Amino acid sequence: DEFEELDFVLAGLPNELDPEDETAKRFDLLMLKLQLAVLTKDESFIKLRDNVKEIASRLEEKRTIPMVNEQMELILDLQQDEYWADITLPMLEDVRRRLRDLVKFMDKKQRKLIYTDFEDELGEIRKVEFGTIGSAVNIKQYQKKVMHFLKEHENHIAIQKLKRNVPITSSDIAELERILFESDGLGTKEDFERAYGKQEHLGLFIRNLIGLDREAAKQAFGDYLSRQTLTANQIRFINQIIEYLTQNGVMDAALLYESPFTDYASAGLDGVFKDKDANGIVSVLDSIRRAAVA
Repeated sequence: DEFEELDFVLAGLPNELDPEDETAKRFDLLMLKLQLAVLTKDESFIKLRDNVKEIASRLEEKRTIPMVNEQMELILDLQQDEYWADITLPMLEDVRRRLRDLVKFMDKKQRKLIYTDFEDELGEIRKVEFGTIGSAVNIKQYQKKVMHFLKEHENHIAIQKLKRNVPITSSDIAELERILFESDGLGTKEDFERAYGKQEHLGLFIRNLIGLDREAAKQAFGDYLSRQTLTANQIRFINQIIEYLTQNGVMDAALLYESPFTDYASAGLDGVFKDKDANGIVSVLDSIRRAAVA
């Protein structure tokens, strides 16, 4: 009997919580309502689901809190329509148990989301087919998951090579494909291409996502920064390049002729450095790019 299954899964809502745990109790009630909606295939599921997705989005903003960050994979999953396509009672119970003690970290204004009066206002019961609810990958949330995954695996040797401007190999690329496309819960290669398009150079693309280590960028321009003859304007120009690389990983030399680089001289690179040095800076940018291509 499905109701017996629900009773077993819930195992009773906590009823001896401290007064300050009101947000946790409200979250328990929200999840109970959601489980009942799944069980009866009631249309209230959609509103309740969106409520949980919004809570997850707010919790993602609190990722610097260790308890929240430990559950970040689940928090990101909850924001994807794909997660909800084949939702089950045990899955919802797992969500309740893992997040109930985290909702207290939301800002007070955001907590109003949970303090909604959940009294029954269902009226006529209308059924909805859960299998058809948003099975496509939510691109924005998938991209968040990829960024979180790369952050969690930043010590992986291939990712470290990209981060530190160490030339990668075809074996490194194969390993990157394996961890990105075959890891549980992250998605398939098709999901990746749906979110980012087909990428001819995966290493270059990942470098663009994670950025370049600042010290590695400084080292790449070491020959210039160590000179005693550089003007203050030239030093600021190179530091601006380094700042861009730490954020974006690679840089097209054409950007050196656009703002903010034209703020140093209207002609950009050519207005700050003579031909030999200007060509040298372009060569450094090219070498940084090549290190990310196998």
